[in-house]
Amino acid sequence: MRTDDFRPSDNVEDDREASASRGGIPGGTGGLGIGTIIVIGLISWYFGIDPSVLLNGAQILTGGGATLQQTSPAPPVTAGTPNDPTGKFVALVLGDTEDRWSEIFTAAGRTYHAPRLRLFSGSEPTPCAFAQSAMGPFYCPRDQRIYLDISFFDDLQHKFGGCSNSNACKFSEAYVIAHEVGHHVQDELGILPRVMQQQASASKPESNRLQVRVELQADCLAGVWANRAQQKHSFLDPGDVDQALQTASAIGDDRLQKQSQGYIVPDAFTHGTSEQRKRWFSAGFKEGKVSACDTLSASAL
Repeated sequence: MRTDDFRPSDNVEDDREASASRGGIPGGTGGLGIGTIIVIGLISWYFGIDPSVLLNGAQILTGGGATLQQTSPAPPVTAGTPNDPTGKFVALVLGDTEDRWSEIFTAAGRTYHAPRLRLFSGSEPTPCAFAQSAMGPFYCPRDQRIYLDISFFDDLQHKFGGCSNSNACKFSEAYVIAHEVGHHVQDELGILPRVMQQQASASKPESNRLQVRVELQADCLAGVWANRAQQKHSFLDPGDVDQALQTASAIGDDRLQKQSQGYIVPDAFTHGTSEQRKRWFSAGFKEGKVSACDTLSASAL
């Protein structure tokens, strides 16, 4: 993919150096060890909303208390455009999502309020949970920030086989960012608050089923952005979309569960199967319309 025509966002907060020096996982008798964090990262890997929900579930499994709720505001960081190549790439993709979603919202008579994106290294305090690299990128609706440790991009290629080489991985990386922006779009549209309210009174299997629909919608919204950006810039190279579909396949719940535990538990799905993720990204990319992404009402996913 080519980003020559993308506008860099000035909403990137680069906390990589400071977060790397802070390091560590909050302690306490109810705290989680790094092994549990990694297991959570493998099971919930790739794209999430508010990882404290997943971490609280791990507390139950490990017999811990409530001390995991060690959340705090993200440290203050001046927003801007990073100078390193990967940081610049993130800013360029984020900037184009801002422009395309602003156009879509304006056409619908609404105003789009762009999220901040916080780059960190290793760990970072957030209002949702104490972020760890192993969790993967996530959107925190409590402060409307996307949290991303860019080491995840290496994992995407080398650990999970989500793309074939560094060049081919670029659009897959853009897809990661666009998916998290998709969660912010859901927040802007009032979808996230509504679903989270439904989840509060739902059983665990039903809550998971709602979460799958939210995640698949974010995949679809990432496809909508890619469609609009392609119309605007013709930025895609041959094979880029295939790489994104390979990424979607690599991180389906069925495939990740099979890899991590050897068997599949559909009631525990939180993000959708490989085929579902591919299908909904493709739907958004083909249609380029938010109306193509109504996973919450779809009779079949």
